[in-house]
Amino acid sequence: MATQPVDFRKGIDGLAAHVANSFDLDPYSGAFFVFRSKSGDKIKVLLWDGTGMVLIHKRLNKSKFVWPALSGGTFNLSKTQFEALFEGIDWRRVVPPRLTKPAVA
Repeated sequence: MATQPVDFRKGIDGLAAHVANSFDLDPYSGAFFVFRSKSGDKIKVLLWDGTGMVLIHKRLNKSKFVWPALSGGTFNLSKTQFEALFEGIDWRRVVPPRLTKPAVA
């Protein structure tokens, strides 16, 4: 997740270049890259699915996405936190389960 808003006129190629140039990450890694608009009510998700680049654009009608404090760089989310963010839910309240090994196998 990019913590700074991006220019929402950027499409697939522009966002992929932003991932590579601004964060020194591989946009073709299979990771989800999430960007927010300046207004905070829109997100774009960029991902490589193995056959092509996918761009998802979502706008909330009556609220804004919860975003970490605006600073430079990126922020990692768990799958569960991403799903909450995408639904417009406060992802900071989602606590991933702790995985523990069973006492007896």
